[in-house]
Amino acid sequence: MTFASISSSFVRGTPAAVNEQARRESLAVAQGLKRQKAGLLDELIVRYQHRLMRYLLYLAGNRELAEDLFQEVWMRVLVRGAQYNGQARFETWLFSIARNLLIDHRRKRTMSSLDELIEGAGEDDRAMPLEFAAAGPTPLDRCFWLEDRERIAAVLMELDALHREVLVLRFHEDLSLEEIAKVTKAHLSTVKSRLYRGLAMLKPRLEEPTLKAAQAQLQEAG
Repeated sequence: MTFASISSSFVRGTPAAVNEQARRESLAVAQGLKRQKAGLLDELIVRYQHRLMRYLLYLAGNRELAEDLFQEVWMRVLVRGAQYNGQARFETWLFSIARNLLIDHRRKRTMSSLDELIEGAGEDDRAMPLEFAAAGPTPLDRCFWLEDRERIAAVLMELDALHREVLVLRFHEDLSLEEIAKVTKAHLSTVKSRLYRGLAMLKPRLEEPTLKAAQAQLQEAG
C-alpha cells in the first residue's frame, strides 16, 4: 500500500481507528524515505508545504528567512529521511527539523534561545504584515470563529515566540500536547503552561466568545 493510497483512504472513525490510520501512514512514509521512493518527496511537499511555511512564518516573523528555511527543511528531509522511523507523525518530525534549523540560524547571530526571536530581533526581523499560506480551514479558524486570517496572524505575532509557537502548533496545526512537547523539546507540563499563558495573553486582544472557544478546545485536549 502506497503513502498516497493510505492518505486517500482516511475516514472518520473512533479515536483508536484514527490513531491506527495515522500510525500506518507514518510507517509508510518512513519506509518510503528509507528506500528513497521515487516521487515520495514531491508528495510530501505538496501535502505539507502550506503548513510548514505557515509554521516558519509565525516562528520567524520574517518572510525572506522563512522561505530560505523552507528550502533547507526539505533538503534536510531528502538527506536525512532515513532517520525518520515513523514512530511519530511525519509533521512532528518535519516541524522539529524546521525549529532546529531556525534556532541554528539565530545562534549564528549570537542569539542563544528561541525566546529571543522577537525580543532580541533587529528592526528588519520585527513582526511585519505577512501573507500566511493556507490550505483550507485550520483548527484555529474553526476555534476562533474569525474569517479575517490577517487579524489572526497580527494578534499572534504580538505574542513572544515561545507562547506563539505552542498556540500555532496546537490550534493551527492540530498537534497534540505530547507532539508539541516533542517538537519543542519541552516537558509536557511546560507545554501546558505556555498554552494557558498564551491564551491569557490573547484575552485582551480577542473577543470573549472567541477566547472561551479556544480555552474549551484546550481543556478537551488536556
